[in-house]
Amino acid sequence: MAGLQKVLIILLVLLLVLAALVFSLNNQMAVALNFLVFETQPHGVAVWIILSFVVGALIGVLITMLATFRTSVSRRNLQKRLTRAEQALEKSRAENDRTL
Repeated sequence: MAGLQKVLIILLVLLLVLAALVFSLNNQMAVALNFLVFETQPHGVAVWIILSFVVGALIGVLITMLATFRTSVSRRNLQKRLTRAEQALEKSRAENDRTL
């Protein structure tokens, strides 16, 4: 089953690369982007679109990593608090057992 999944992923990646290649070959008109302060060198429309997808994916991965890190830190802090609370409860129970 894992082998079939790998083959399907490879086929999907190859299909996406082929689609990007066809897209870039059909959109070769050079365009310069103007960002109020500076203007870029002219490149094909496909280059700008593919570059924007790549930058967006990288930003998405970065945001996901930051959220995962934040969640793991929060989980670790909560685990420490739980351990301390359980220890305090055990101590309290032991003291109650001695008084009875």
